[in-house]
Parts: sequence; structure tokens; C-alpha cells
Amino acid sequence: MTERLYSTDSFLTNFDAVVTDIQEVSRASGQSLWRVALDRSAFYPTGGGQPYDVGTLIATSRSGAELTAEIVNVEEDDHGEVWHHTAKPLIAGTQVRGFVDAARRLDHMQQHSGQHLLSAAFIQVCGARTVSFHLGDTSSTIDLDVDNLKTSTLEQAEKRANQIIAEDRPVTMSVVPREHAESLLAAGELRKLPPRQGDLRIVTIDDFDRNACGGTHVRSTGQIGGLHLRGLEKVKQGLRVEFVCGLRAARAARNDFNRLTEAARQLSVGFEEVPQAIQRLQADAKLAAKHTLRLTNDLAQYQAAELIAQTPIEAGLRMIQLQLAAANQVDASYAKMLASKIAAQAKQTVALIGWKPEDPAAPATVVLSRSGDLDFDCGTLLRTTLASHGGRGGGSKDMAQGSVPVEKLAAALDELAAHCQASIAAK
Repeated sequence: MTERLYSTDSFLTNFDAVVTDIQEVSRASGQSLWRVALDRSAFYPTGGGQPYDVGTLIATSRSGAELTAEIVNVEEDDHGEVWHHTAKPLIAGTQVRGFVDAARRLDHMQQHSGQHLLSAAFIQVCGARTVSFHLGDTSSTIDLDVDNLKTSTLEQAEKRANQIIAEDRPVTMSVVPREHAESLLAAGELRKLPPRQGDLRIVTIDDFDRNACGGTHVRSTGQIGGLHLRGLEKVKQGLRVEFVCGLRAARAARNDFNRLTEAARQLSVGFEEVPQAIQRLQADAKLAAKHTLRLTNDLAQYQAAELIAQTPIEAGLRMIQLQLAAANQVDASYAKMLASKIAAQAKQTVALIGWKPEDPAAPATVVLSRSGDLDFDCGTLLRTTLASHGGRGGGSKDMAQGSVPVEKLAAALDELAAHCQASIAAK
């Protein structure tokens, strides 16, 4: 088995090793992907919510020529062997020098140590326990076994975690037999235990948290560099808390500042006035929406009256059929509003209106409405007719709405009109 150098020194990013095995993982377009086993390695394999390390392995031949193999993934198999994935094959028995991406390693150490700290802070502040952890590319999350938390509780946990960071408490690693770890758990001195047997690696934040973990960690809490909560959402197993630590927290703060600066510039106000400016914009937008709705309602009223006046009753029915389009700056809701106005203003009248969207791939809208003195079911008629044209819809006896492929709109409208006329003629 590979000697895992990161277990005793998480800051170790270069090492010497010997290739013990190599296997072809896949081949595509003449390019193979290999996995390489070493007798010792500082590369961390994916596990425990923490992603793998990346970097390079450099092999030097007797002639002095160097072969550099980029490590793109590191994983542990079911037998506990660590495999380093690379596109370049290395011969078993070859001596290599490994270089772990130091920036990625530091980032992972800050986030993972921050997770231990934050999980312990939530237990201390409100008794909420962490049931899972995920370290992502830009932020990390923990899932807590609670359904809800007050904002004040979140702020308190964040504050407590940053207090421990500021105190720069030691973070130490030790390996103990499972029996000893179980006694620590029973005594309440250990947060949780993994199901694996054998010796366990314990990570301890001095006088604050102790947890079984195989990940990479900082030497003291000050190296975490600050912790900020970034989001909160409900999930199946409880409450998911998003957070960032260290350099990620600094980048997040800088990005927030840049966005706030741009928002203030766009609003022509100072930073502290942005919330009030947004409230004013929202109030203005709400007022404008009411004004637009009133004008649209008036327009539909006038257009309905005009269409009624232009369309005579023939064979006991006034059939008003037309097509509207998004290109004419009206939306599907206006088609429904217009159809309703027509049916309300005149007797012996059917309004049959189609609406075409700007996107030719999007379906067209069909609205069918009738005056109250007519006796047929708009919902049933529209549903069955549109289904025959690859569409769907439904509604009440007085009004129905549906959708149909744009290229079938004209045919669907004509068929609906014919059905309406036939229904009236039959009665």
C-alpha cells in the first residue's frame, strides 16, 4: 500500500517515490489514460468530501532526460491503494519526483479545516450536527440535521468560528486504535466515527473540536484565514449552509465589493444608499406595471369594440378570428384579455385568437372565448382540436387556452372556427 505522506504533513508538496504498478484505465482516439501506483505519495485521493490533489510526476532517465506526467486525478480503490491518473505511462520500478499543486492544497486545507471549525461551532451554538460535507470549486457546504435556523444563530456560529481562528489555536493529528476512538466517542470527546475498522486518524482543534478525518488540514486555526457564510437552503436531510474560508473568502469579499461598486455606479448613489435605491426602483416598477395593465386593459376594450363593429353576424354567429404576434409588442396574456373583452361586449359572438412568439421554435398560443348566450363547451372543443394538430389545452365552457406548433396555428384556428359554426348551425 502507498505510504500516505500527507497524513503526517499536510504542507508537504514535493517528494521522491518509486512506481510500483501501472494500469491502463481507458483509451479514446488513440490516447490512453493510465493510473500509476507509488510506494509513497503526498497526493490526496478524493474522499471524505474533499477533492483530489493535482500536480506532476517527473521521471529522470539514466541519460538525464526528463519525462513530466501531469496528474489529473487521484483516487483510492476498494483495497485502499492510491492511484494517480495521467496520460503518460511510467514504467514500474522507475524513480520519480512528485510535485503537488501547492495553491490547490492550501485551498483544500483551509476549506476542510474551516468545515471542522464551523461544524463544531454549530454544535456549540445551537446543537445542530453536520451530516455531510462537500468541498466545491468555489465554495463548500455542510448539511445540518435541523429544518431551520434563525439569522441570529447563523451569525453567532460564524462569529464563534472566527473567534477560534483569531485565537490561532493548534490543529494536531494523531493516530489511535479504533477501541480508543470509540471510548472517546462514548465520552462525548469525539464528534463522530467512520465505519472503517483499524487505526483512525484524529484531527484536534485545541480545546474546541476532535474528529476522525483523513483529510489535509492546517497546523493552526489562524491559517484558515477567516470564514464567511454565503448561503442557506433547505435540503432533504436538513439545512445546507454554504461557506468560504481563507483566500476564497478574500476573493468572495472582493467580488462582492466590485459588484456593489458597479451597482452603486449604475444607481448613481453611494454604497450605503444602494438598498434604498433598489426599494425605490421596485416601487416605481410596481407602479409602472399597474399603469401598463390599466392601459393594456383600455386598449383591449377599444380593440374589442372595434372588432365587434367591423364583424357582422352571419348565420346566427359573429366569428372574430385573428392572429397576433410578439413582433407587434403584444404578449400571450393580451390575446386572452382581448378574447375575454370581445365575449363580454357582444352577443352571438365567438373570439378565436392566435398569438405567435418571436422564437420560431416556441409554440403558438390559441384562445377561444364565447358570449354567454351561446351554448357549446370551449374547453372540450379546444382540447380535442389542438390535440389533432400536435397541441394541447383546455379550460371552461366560456373560455379556453392552449398551445400548438407555430406552423399548425393557421390550420388549427380555421378548424376551430368551422367547429364553432357547425355547433351553432346544429342548434
